[in-house]
Amino acid sequence: MIGILVRPIITEKMTELGDKRQYAFEVPTSVNKIEVCKAVEKKFNVKVTSVRTVIVKGKRKNQMTKRGRFEGHTKTWKKAIVTLKEGDKIDYFGNV
Repeated sequence: MIGILVRPIITEKMTELGDKRQYAFEVPTSVNKIEVCKAVEKKFNVKVTSVRTVIVKGKRKNQMTKRGRFEGHTKTWKKAIVTLKEGDKIDYFGNV
């Protein structure tokens, strides 16, 4: 279970979904929904009702310099959105 939750995703959209008991985490691409559910329940002591996952494709990046054009891309990563049971809540900054 160590290393399943890479980081919480704290954006304006995800903060708004926190009112609906939904929270997002970056997870490794190799984990499945069951492992994410167990990791969240163990770390934050809450009950998870559902888990949705999405693979976010990396973007292509170009950079022009004096030496020419460099091409690359950002990494592809996986996002897991968990929904908690009624009455449960995750406090990112309280649980370190």
